[in-house]
Amino acid sequence: MTITTLSSRQFNQDASKAKKSAMAGPVFITDRGRPAHVLLTFAEYKRIIGGRTKIADLLAMPGIEDVEFEIPQLRDLAQPADLS
Repeated sequence: MTITTLSSRQFNQDASKAKKSAMAGPVFITDRGRPAHVLLTFAEYKRIIGGRTKIADLLAMPGIEDVEFEIPQLRDLAQPADLS
């Protein structure tokens, strides 16, 4: 993995270079010499966040209407509190 550092000015002048560099690793974009932003490929971003999927995305999947799903009824939801 290659880490590239660009100033904000360099990033603004050559965004395509930053995108190409992001293919090899993160690109740190600095403001006044301090890291301010990180540019990653979308695949790397998804890997970092663990590929978490939202329930809404799962429910919107094609063919989901054909999945049989039964929700068991729960009994004894309320229990008396033991205050002893």
